[in-house]
Amino acid sequence: MADRFITGFHSVEEKIRTIASEKNKKGEVTLYYSSLGPRVKKILVQAQNAGISCEQKEKSVLDSYVADLSKTAQDHRGLVLKVSGIGQGPSNLVDFYQWIEQVPQESTVLLLDSVTDPHNVGAIIRSCDQFGVSLVILPERRGVRNPLENEIVSRASAGASAWVSVAVVPNLVRCAELLKQAGFWVYGADARGTSVEKVVFPDKTALVMGSEGDGIARLLEEKCDGLVSIPTEGNIDSLNVSVATGVLLYEIKRQKRCTKK
Repeated sequence: MADRFITGFHSVEEKIRTIASEKNKKGEVTLYYSSLGPRVKKILVQAQNAGISCEQKEKSVLDSYVADLSKTAQDHRGLVLKVSGIGQGPSNLVDFYQWIEQVPQESTVLLLDSVTDPHNVGAIIRSCDQFGVSLVILPERRGVRNPLENEIVSRASAGASAWVSVAVVPNLVRCAELLKQAGFWVYGADARGTSVEKVVFPDKTALVMGSEGDGIARLLEEKCDGLVSIPTEGNIDSLNVSVATGVLLYEIKRQKRCTKK
């Protein structure tokens, strides 16, 4: 089992928040700090309240902990959270809170709310691979468990689940808030929404897809900047969620290609 190091005030705070909400904490967690600024003091209190051990180290020691991380993540600003005793998981399983701190200027993000059928999740991930989605976000609950290690997901995705970046998070509503703070416009797919033909998607677009039965959860829908729909002419109520996701992702990709010409 390898050690995992998390940096960035926001990333550290979110991880502490997650640990504090877990009844059965997995692994051993230690917060290291080199100096006591106001923000660091605040985070130390949060960590202590969550039962996390805090230790002061020289800055050079913290530098050594993060030497193998990305250039952005190496800027620890005197605070490093170490999680030990857990597996690294698939290489394309990413930490959303670190990803959001270095998000590309042009990105499409997909949030799946209560999409529990692994066949649908696999088909959706396959479309994400084809249409250049930067990140797929799934909830820890109300979703497919261990999506990147699920054989049905892997087969339905035709292998794309080994390539598309995926984040599993405790709270999709919180993710939507952070995406908006990072400059994303968040759109929810719903039959009541504006026809996708009339929507102009920005460079930073987040698309929320809900379950076929219940749609998008109310609190998550309230975070959306708008709702979009797909005009259809059939005799049944709606498209399958994986098909609908593919159609919307294609339109987002098509618009971005057109703006580059």
